[in-house]
Order: sequence, then structure tokens, then C-alpha cells
Amino acid sequence: MSTSSLSSALASALVTGGDAALDRLRGAAPVDRRDRFLTLLAIYDLHTAPLEVVGEAIRRQGHPVVAELKGRLEADWLVELDAAWASAGTLAQASTADEVVQAMRAVAARDRLPAAYTWLAKQASWEQVVDFLALEGGPDGGFDDLVAVCQVGLSGSAKLELAKNYWDEMGQGDATGVHTTMYEQLVEAIDMPVIPRTELPLEALERAALGGLFATNRWLQPEMVGALGLLELQAGPRCRLVLQAFDRLGAPAGAYPFYVEHAEVDPVHGKDWMDKAIRPTAEATPAWGPRMVKGAWWRATVNLQFFAAVRESLLEESAAA
Repeated sequence: MSTSSLSSALASALVTGGDAALDRLRGAAPVDRRDRFLTLLAIYDLHTAPLEVVGEAIRRQGHPVVAELKGRLEADWLVELDAAWASAGTLAQASTADEVVQAMRAVAARDRLPAAYTWLAKQASWEQVVDFLALEGGPDGGFDDLVAVCQVGLSGSAKLELAKNYWDEMGQGDATGVHTTMYEQLVEAIDMPVIPRTELPLEALERAALGGLFATNRWLQPEMVGALGLLELQAGPRCRLVLQAFDRLGAPAGAYPFYVEHAEVDPVHGKDWMDKAIRPTAEATPAWGPRMVKGAWWRATVNLQFFAAVRESLLEESAAA
């Protein structure tokens, strides 16, 4: 293999190189953490991206070299995630259903309103708001597909709650209310730029990859249930701060519906996820309890790193300008 990045070599092999090019990547290592996440995101695309985006590369989704590479890079990442989780203290000791719910709410309360959102609401310029939202990708980017995958194999109250949540994502059958459609309207209304993955900060890549880690590893389903529940618990207050920024800066009308919907509905979703998915699952399968908390903690930690990095970057750009 050449000295080029692993992610670029994989992209080339998937598109034009064929099996021989993939075989040359056997045992290859990324040049750094950024390269690791770019490589994993390219692999996750084979599992979750629209077919028209992936193209003929989809035929190599299950190629032995791709599978080996995926498993090896994820194993290194999971060591880091578990090492960080070791600092969670008493949260890791939750065992009963009541303790699990309390721990989930404690994780959600930890910096529920990051400094980045407070800055957005009160100080950021319009250009900074647009750039921030372009990096944020919505409070729960890709949530509809993630919750659909997370339902697989569940039953009872948890299955019903996730199905109800997904139906809300689908606008309850009204195409104009589909959250993805509303987000597309937001993008158009504020002329939001599309930032290529290769230009995203490292923290944004890790944040995006976490969803792929969950969605492509069935054994991490308990962690996924917890991580998605955390998003529902935290999105509402953060979306209200985005709306404050819109009011302060005179955003166009088309910018509002997406964040209004999440500000109003997600607090209800968060409570229902706790009461109808987390609690009954922890009662029926106690071994899942601490793992759901761990998934929430992973997501919260990655989120906070992302928000801090993005705010610092935007402030530095403003100072330089």
C-alpha cells in the first residue's frame, strides 16, 4: 500500500480498483484518528447510504477485506470509548430499572445546554449560525433510519414506542411533515452550505460515525437504544435556543418549522422513550440496563466534544476575519 491515507485508498478501491485493490488493503492502518473515521464512514455508507449515492461499490459491502477492516478499526475505537466510560463513576453501577432511568436522565442533564448553543442564541452572527447548523446537521441527523434499524428484534412496549417515534419522523403519513423534508426546507431557506465530509472537523466525523457503529453492529443494540433516547431527551431545549437565535437575527420563515417541531415534540418523545422503552427493557432484560446508560454516555461525550470544537473554530474564524 502507498503512503496515501487509508480512507482515500479504500475509496479508490471500492469505486475502480476491484478485488485486487481491496486485497492490498488487508491489514492496512489509518494514518491518524481522522483517517480512521473517514474510513469507517465510507464503510458505513455501504450499509446505510442511499444506493444511488453508493453506486456499484455496494457490491463489496461484505467483501472479507472490508469486513476485517471495519472490525479492526471499530475494535480500536471501542477500546477508547470504554476507557472513557470507565470515568463515568456511579452511572456505570445502575442496575434496577429505576436506577437506569435516573442514570439516563443524569447523563442528559450533564451540560444539557452546551455553551455552543447559548452562544448561538445570544451572540453568534447570522453567518456563524448558518455555519454551525451546517455542521450540526440537525439535532438528530439521520434519526429516522437509526430508529428504524434499532427496532429490529425488539418486542412489546419498546417496539411500539420506537415505531411510534418513527411514525412521527415520517410526519404521521403526511409528506410535508416528514422531518427530513422539513430539514431540506430549512437548508433551502437559509442557503445552508453543504460541507464535504473531508472538510469536517475530526469531532464531527466521530459524531457521525457513532451512528454507523450502532447501526451496523447488532450486538450494540442496547447501547443504541440508550444513545437514541439521549438525543430525544436533549434535543428540545437545544432547539429552543436555535429558535432564539432565529428570532434575534430575523431568520426567514422557512427556517422555523424544523426546529419548532423538535422543540415542541422531542420533550414528549424523551419522556415516552424513558417510560415506554428504557424502563420496560431494563425490567425485562436487566443486563441491558447499564449498557443503555453507557450508550447514552458515549453519545453525550462525543456530542460535547463536537459542540466545543465547533464553537471554538467559528470564534477563531470570526477573530481572524
